[in-house]
Amino acid sequence: MISFRLSLLAVAALVLAACSTPQPAPPVAQAAPAADGYVQRNGQFEFGLASGDYRCELGVKLQISREVREQVNQRIRLAWNGRDYALERDPSHSGLPRFEDAAKSLVWIDLPWKGLLLDGRTHKPIANECRPA
Repeated sequence: MISFRLSLLAVAALVLAACSTPQPAPPVAQAAPAADGYVQRNGQFEFGLASGDYRCELGVKLQISREVREQVNQRIRLAWNGRDYALERDPSHSGLPRFEDAAKSLVWIDLPWKGLLLDGRTHKPIANECRPA
């Protein structure tokens, strides 16, 4: 009878140990594109957006060159107003692609349907409704 109780106790301990084993964490990055054609990695969205000339409201013209590594747009080069700017990806709370230059003078926000250029200090729009030409 005692050996039966000890066996039952050992089985119960194994069952409890199996229940307390943590499940493996889900992968942080999702590599498969969603139905809308975007990828989300580490809470940040990645859209397949064009490089090249962009036309914005009020006749503003920009040129964007994207540096993509491992399906992630890490930085962009932005030519505007006779100057070139290197903008690095800055994770945003919303997950939308946000790029900022080192001097924090410009911010570029990518949306699937348009881009937006902001003054990095005041966050006021410089160019809105920017779309590939």
